[in-house]
Amino acid sequence: MQNSLKQMYEEKICPELVKEFNYQNLHEIPKIVKITVNRGIGEAAQNVKIIDRSIEEFTFITGQKPIITKTKKSIAGFKIRENMPIGLKVTLRREKMYNFLNKLINLSLPRIRDFRGISKKQFDGRGNYNLGLKEQIIFPEISYEQVDKIRGMNINIVTTAKNDKESLALLTKFGMPFK
Repeated sequence: MQNSLKQMYEEKICPELVKEFNYQNLHEIPKIVKITVNRGIGEAAQNVKIIDRSIEEFTFITGQKPIITKTKKSIAGFKIRENMPIGLKVTLRREKMYNFLNKLINLSLPRIRDFRGISKKQFDGRGNYNLGLKEQIIFPEISYEQVDKIRGMNINIVTTAKNDKESLALLTKFGMPFK
């Protein structure tokens, strides 16, 4: 079974982008390559159980088990030793990427309190988009009673677009709710 966003990209978005930007080759059409979801957990230096809870949340949200990022250096001022777990990251590709994007656009972003759209200023100049979320409870898999503390996350959408204008057009056609 093919994902609805992937099918929409192939049948509807690609021809619209070709018409809008006059691409000569099919490989010039921008597409989403991967989505990375990151979370830094500074408090994990004192309490290792926080990492376990965050791993469980990330697995529910993304459908994939995250990688634990560890410190490279010891920093005495922050009470951090080398190789301590300090964050989580997940890289989503193919079907899981489209499933997560569909859930993000249609279910999670509208659940943000006082939501008026996401900023168009978060592009990096190379066609990639960064989105910071302040709370994990906007995802339908996370119940409010299970959350011990509200933690945010960073979502990075990597595209093959050459510039921000092409990437904005691509994400808008996917239904990303920009201001």
